[in-house]
Amino acid sequence: MKRSEVNRFVKYMAGGGLYFWVGYAVFAICYSWLKWDWLPSKIAADAIGWTLNYLVQRLWAFSDRVSLSEMQHAGRYIFIESVGFVLDYLIIWGLKAIGITPYIGFFISAGFFTVWSWLWYKHWVFPEKQKH
Repeated sequence: MKRSEVNRFVKYMAGGGLYFWVGYAVFAICYSWLKWDWLPSKIAADAIGWTLNYLVQRLWAFSDRVSLSEMQHAGRYIFIESVGFVLDYLIIWGLKAIGITPYIGFFISAGFFTVWSWLWYKHWVFPEKQKH
């Protein structure tokens, strides 16, 4: 990987880390402290995490890739995160069904989505400008 791509990946991971840890904290507050069920707790965590992650990815990690309109970038981000949302919830639900706490499920799911999101963001959500 070129140095610029390593730098981009480090920034991407910072955004993903922010999403994960802030989301994890929101989940913990809602699930353990407020005693919400895991699903609304996860929804609250994701809503906050998605917002923070988009800002980091769009304005920092992929800031040099403004090949689409802001609405196109945001629309693609929302679309791919919605697909990921369903997969993530199925992973967490499935793990919980076999007795694995959602707290551990977060980490297992995050491992999958680290690769998933990097590929989608790099190649589709924030694509390189087309060379003519």
